[in-house]
Amino acid sequence: MNELVVISGKGGTGKTSVVASFAALAGNAVLADADVDAADLHLVLAPTVVRREPFHCGHEAVIRRADCIGCGACLARCRFEAVQRIEAGDANAFVARARRACNDCEVCARACPVHAAELVEAMVAAGGVVDEPVFMIDPTALNPGGENSGKLVSKVRETARQVAAERRRELILVDGPPGVGCPVIASLTGASQVLIVTEPTLSGAHDLRRVMELAAHFRIPAAVCVNKWDLNPDMTARIEAETQAAGGVVAGRIRYDRSVTAAQVAGQAVVEMTGAPAAADIAEVWARVKP
Repeated sequence: MNELVVISGKGGTGKTSVVASFAALAGNAVLADADVDAADLHLVLAPTVVRREPFHCGHEAVIRRADCIGCGACLARCRFEAVQRIEAGDANAFVARARRACNDCEVCARACPVHAAELVEAMVAAGGVVDEPVFMIDPTALNPGGENSGKLVSKVRETARQVAAERRRELILVDGPPGVGCPVIASLTGASQVLIVTEPTLSGAHDLRRVMELAAHFRIPAAVCVNKWDLNPDMTARIEAETQAAGGVVAGRIRYDRSVTAAQVAGQAVVEMTGAPAAADIAEVWARVKP
């Protein structure tokens, strides 16, 4: 089983559009949207969710009203305004606010004289498993403020591998997160290869170097393609030279093409649109990187 992870170093380079086109070209791959903080692959592919699986990460404070004596110890000690009085004069007068205010510090639980406050596992997402024509693992239900710290990315990839084994699929395409932090590391470890989609800008070149170093650290073969290369040919040439000097493979160039936006609006991959100039470029990149 091969796993191709597509990452970008920085956001907004067109990574997800490339993955959607790869899915159309591959035909029988399992897709995993590991860009869990901003999962949007489903907007292009419009899959049907067949089941959702809860994901728990971290903790959140809960104050049981039935046990609360209204002493105010939790309210006095909380520094994040995560505890509020809900009824003045009510003996059971305190309750924990929404998780986005709670910092999981546990001070309320330690301060409560009757142990009415406690930390419980927080459900931060309800990832969807979607069925044919595109089988995809999709964590679009990440709750506002919900943390993932790489654990949700690992869960998404683990589920994708299980589905691939069940369906006897030989390829997993992973739409990875931007940056170089924990979610990116979680998307890379154990992958067969990585494609880095960058753009011909100073920030694109800078972040490309960082993510290539990360791939090299994990000894994962890395290829690079420059999206919208014709907007800055000189920077494109510089990026390609730096890629080769660092031991990476230049997988190709994708020209700027308004058909990409038109395809997104239509809920399609650009390679499914007749006559789209960028479609031919993406097909060439796919021919070079497909396992």
